[in-house]
Amino acid sequence: MATTAPVHPVDEVPPVRQLAAFGLQHVLAMYAGAVAVPLIVGGAMKLSPADLAYLITADLLVCGIATLIQCIGFWRFGVRLPIMQGCTFAAVSPMVLIGTTGGGLPAIYGSVIVAGLAIVLLAPVFGRLLRFFPPLVTGTVILIIGISLLPVAGNWVAGGVGSADFGEPKNVALAAFVLVVVLGVQRFAPAFLSRVVVLIGIVVGLAVAVPFGFTDFDGVGDADWVGISTPFHFGAPTFEASAIISMLVVALVTMTETTGDFIAVGEMTDRKIDPRSLSDGLRADGLSTVLGGVFNTFPYTAYAQNVGLVGMTRVRSRWVVAAAGGILVLLGLLPKLGAVVAAIPAPVLGGAGLVMFGTVAASGLRTLAQVDFKGNNNLTVVAVSVAMGVLPVGVPTIYEKFPDWFQTVMNSGISAGCLTAIALNLLFNHLPTKAGSADAGVTEADGLPAGGVEEGVQKPREEVV
Repeated sequence: MATTAPVHPVDEVPPVRQLAAFGLQHVLAMYAGAVAVPLIVGGAMKLSPADLAYLITADLLVCGIATLIQCIGFWRFGVRLPIMQGCTFAAVSPMVLIGTTGGGLPAIYGSVIVAGLAIVLLAPVFGRLLRFFPPLVTGTVILIIGISLLPVAGNWVAGGVGSADFGEPKNVALAAFVLVVVLGVQRFAPAFLSRVVVLIGIVVGLAVAVPFGFTDFDGVGDADWVGISTPFHFGAPTFEASAIISMLVVALVTMTETTGDFIAVGEMTDRKIDPRSLSDGLRADGLSTVLGGVFNTFPYTAYAQNVGLVGMTRVRSRWVVAAAGGILVLLGLLPKLGAVVAAIPAPVLGGAGLVMFGTVAASGLRTLAQVDFKGNNNLTVVAVSVAMGVLPVGVPTIYEKFPDWFQTVMNSGISAGCLTAIALNLLFNHLPTKAGSADAGVTEADGLPAGGVEEGVQKPREEVV
């Protein structure tokens, strides 16, 4: 009698009610970050409130489409993992510079379209580089992703950057309350509720926040019921060489960051990334970025916020995140719904964010536990890479005197740490040891050379016996 092959958890389709709840949870986890990029760029360009609202709805619409492409996939587009897509913060500074020095939005969109096409073309090249991401590198990158996100949660806890009551004890108290709710549900509630623990924390936090005056829903009444983003709403794109060059640098940065996010989700879901799936995921990033340039929004990348949510809730189905993409499409077409979500106070998100982003960092530590640190230089690789990744997070202005292209690469702690980890791994574990050096010929009890190749460099996905 024929037996049905078991379905991998990534490909399981939960019931509709669970899909909706799990998907909404992902939307709430990334919403603040998703709308931040159009708000920052539009605000710097002094756009009207109507244009700002248009940018936000266009962004949410393409966020949803990009997420659907990434999760469901077609042909050679889409990594087919639970990956949320959103506008990359790495592009904010270059886009503000392009938009405020005479090019305007058309020059931004022209450079975004070219960058998206470049990502599509470069995706197979990045796929072949996967062998340079052994557990030593991937664990370090995942750890840096989590650490880099914690200041975001900290700003939410304090009330949100730019808020009049930033740092008020009441904001911290509300975030702490949400954190306690999240931990309590995860520890004592039934298994199903622990899978929607972030959603429960946000709903309970919102229920407490409204009567205490943390938020209001005045913006909901002002929002339109229907909003449709049309191609090239702000004019036909223009293609300026300087703008294109700066956006191509951003494209390389986002590809590096996205590679780290893909590997992190692959580790959490037990579906390891291979060169082909990495290429397919990056190709989907490029297509989404082209769509962003056409539909009045910006470059897209995998959102690390939701990587933490996957690890925290242990809900591994890509169809859950696809449902979240569908919700984002609705929010982009129905601005009034988006205004309801936008009314959630930042401290409520901050309480949940502390757990989510900490989970990403802890996942990095779990991956590093596979690495052999005995008699080699792997500890140095981790130490220097984490230091380089945390440096721009702790001291945001450290590179402000450097050229723009350098700032674009190094101001992102994720890309700075990732590039450092790859370079140091090549230096210590791939380059041949000099004959007659202190390490040459020195062996340990297991017969391996001290300072030799790190466990997992040559066999990154296998346990070395």
